Amino acid sequence: MSNKTILATCYAVNPFKGSEDGMGWNFVYQIARFNKVIAITRENNRDAIERFMHQNPDEVYRNITYLYFDLPYWMRFWKKGSRGAMLYYTLWQKGIVSFIKKQDLTFDIAHNVNFHNDWTPSYLWKLGKPMVWGPIGHHPIIPAQYLKPYALQYYLKDRATWMIKKAFWISSYALRKTVKKADHIFCMNSGVEKMLKLKNKSFSIQPSVATEDFFTNILHEKENFHLISVGRFVPLKGFDLTLLSFIKFLENLSEIEKENCKLTLVGTGPEKDFYQKIIAENKVENQVEIIEWIDRKELMKLYEKSSVFLFPSHEGAGMVVAEAMSFGLPVVCLDNEGPGEFINAKCGFAVAQVDYNTTILELKEALRILYSDRELLQKMSSAARKHFQENFTWNSRGEHLKTIYNQL
Repeated sequence: MSNKTILATCYAVNPFKGSEDGMGWNFVYQIARFNKVIAITRENNRDAIERFMHQNPDEVYRNITYLYFDLPYWMRFWKKGSRGAMLYYTLWQKGIVSFIKKQDLTFDIAHNVNFHNDWTPSYLWKLGKPMVWGPIGHHPIIPAQYLKPYALQYYLKDRATWMIKKAFWISSYALRKTVKKADHIFCMNSGVEKMLKLKNKSFSIQPSVATEDFFTNILHEKENFHLISVGRFVPLKGFDLTLLSFIKFLENLSEIEKENCKLTLVGTGPEKDFYQKIIAENKVENQVEIIEWIDRKELMKLYEKSSVFLFPSHEGAGMVVAEAMSFGLPVVCLDNEGPGEFINAKCGFAVAQVDYNTTILELKEALRILYSDRELLQKMSSAARKHFQENFTWNSRGEHLKTIYNQL
């Protein structure tokens, strides 16, 4: 079955988690469907990986060998959670090359799987084998008008991060070398191609986010108009836009109609008080509920009951968009390099990034259209489900990786 051996470095791997960690696990699994894989990750992921493999036996594991690597304690004692993660990741990437050489491994292709950003270099080209880099994503700067309602520190932090990234793009020799030496670059969104000027390179653009298919039933029409949004309560996720556009939408409804409409926010974070204040000031406590934390299976049940996924996030990714579409939820988001590129006009509305109030009105308008045209809602629902099946299942990622390796 296996025709090649892929050496994959995955900083974050945890089958029990979502996001970056879940993605690391699923990418390794997908590589192993068609090839042998030697996956190298951090020591702190070992327990979760071994426990999961023990609990969920699978033929595919025969193709997977996990190795664990960390830098010596003196190079990592200062790292706490996400604090210092980027710096440690960069050092880890550098250190992994000599670790691999010492192991005396036989492999055909080196693949730098995660962290997913387009400004930290990879050094796997030093192994002298064909190299795949990615999925790497480009996280755009948050447009200033959307940070206005928040504390100044967010704006300053976002701009400072942007300057650091810019310094790498402009002057990092290691990053230039990575781009030059990579035999294929797997881009998560179109921003990567523009930023790294990949015109003459071998690259592909495909969202890295995917999700398991939890959905079993046929899509039935929902009686109520139930909106859902999921994420951390931070400015990046745009929950102020979510709330204000929903409040605007309610203004044009009769009291009886309002009883049929509901918005559920799943998440928590530093801006929770701010969002609760918006809810209280607009007296929409009966229509908006906040669920702080929820088990993944429970979240899936919520998706199943909902009609629309409202997600005006500013990020360049968004696993939850794929999840929502798997349940046939049309997506209302911003027209950006993240969710805006994940959907098409058949399965959702991507609203232009203009001034703050216009954005709210445009989001509201999308909700109004979906609310008043049940036939369209049904159509978009089926289209979202189809779009998910064609583009966002893990198996479709596996097929894509197989194609990339076969072309090298």
